[in-house]
Amino acid sequence: MLKDEDRIFTNIYGMKDRSLKGAQARGHWDGTAGLIEKGRDWIIEEMKSSGLRGRGGAGFPTGLKWSFMPKESDGRPAYLVVNADESEPGTCKDREIMRHDPHTLIEGCLIASFAMQAHACYIYVRGEYIREKEALQRAIDEAYDAGLVGKDAAGSGWDFEIYLVHGAGAYICGEETALLESLEGKKGMPRMKPPFPAGAGLYGCPTTVNNVESIAVVPTILRRGGAWFSGFGRPNNAGTKLFAISGHVNNPCVVEEEMSISFEELIDKHCGGIRGGWDNLKAVIPGGSSVPCLPASTMREAIMDFDWLRENQSGLGTAAVIVMDQSTDIIKAIWRLSAFYKHESCGQCTPCREGTGWMMRVMDRLVKGEAEVEEIDMLLDVTKQVEGHTICALGDAAAWPIQGLIRHFRDEIEDRIRHKRVPVAAE
Repeated sequence: MLKDEDRIFTNIYGMKDRSLKGAQARGHWDGTAGLIEKGRDWIIEEMKSSGLRGRGGAGFPTGLKWSFMPKESDGRPAYLVVNADESEPGTCKDREIMRHDPHTLIEGCLIASFAMQAHACYIYVRGEYIREKEALQRAIDEAYDAGLVGKDAAGSGWDFEIYLVHGAGAYICGEETALLESLEGKKGMPRMKPPFPAGAGLYGCPTTVNNVESIAVVPTILRRGGAWFSGFGRPNNAGTKLFAISGHVNNPCVVEEEMSISFEELIDKHCGGIRGGWDNLKAVIPGGSSVPCLPASTMREAIMDFDWLRENQSGLGTAAVIVMDQSTDIIKAIWRLSAFYKHESCGQCTPCREGTGWMMRVMDRLVKGEAEVEEIDMLLDVTKQVEGHTICALGDAAAWPIQGLIRHFRDEIEDRIRHKRVPVAAE
């Protein structure tokens, strides 16, 4: 279990002063210029050695991603874009950083931007996050007033501007290239890759897009050393992580814990156990709505990290843990997610545009028990035709929850169909 002194986010519950003064008292903005002085290569190497993998869902090594940015400028400016469009159902960790610990993010933006030779950073905030945007803007204003950003940011000799951009509430803009399109004032629709953002991103310039949590942990990692961070969790699953646990637990919460913590320990220590006891657990979506659910029998042994969950046909994603007990109508729960993905598809790719609606309608009939048993396999076949055949991962995100449902709860779907098919006995 993570000790208090090892926690990076010291005000995640908003109990302490969130202002610049409060952040500095808790050790943020301490020696920032000194970290920048060590140079771009040192920062990137330290991030690589820390083993930090992107906290936005994909889990791509952060230091490696930064190293893709051009070493020498060809005259184009470079940009850092922070993805604060936290729209994945069940996910609510980045909002706590923006609301209560915003200076971790702003300091991280400065250091990361310097490492990528970017003089400007854009933070793209989800449309519904009104209060979060206000808290973040207040923190940015404080940083400007104190000379921590702007000309000669924090006395480092690096000029750095930071801009806050408010989205309009589209889930698709959480996809990095759709986010860039939206930033440029166009429709939020994913771009074909290549070119990747590091080659041609925002305004056709070298760009790195990172999640809020990925950037906010950077200053602490550099202060304490990459080796310190990589000391938590299993190999290739290093560091501390914010888990957002919702659903049928006694105390839903957002908590910073060590990667590779067991699911049982996470729930018992921080959430007061499963509602109605462990025998009442039915299923868990371990990483936000776009990863397949796992049944109680698997989750009792689960290790909460990227590799273990992937090996068990799910994923850590954003670490938004959605817990469902025996009272849950699991078929209806997954139907609700398929309705969400149908609504949020941008319509650019035919398999996703047509497939999400088709899957939702079949799911609707499965909920009511009005389908035929044969349609279960047909639905599974359609998810396979959508998965992997779209420009971005929204098609996969729509397909995987349904695949998880059929993989683990097929008998429940069949029972419902048969139950509805029982002829009513004549009186």
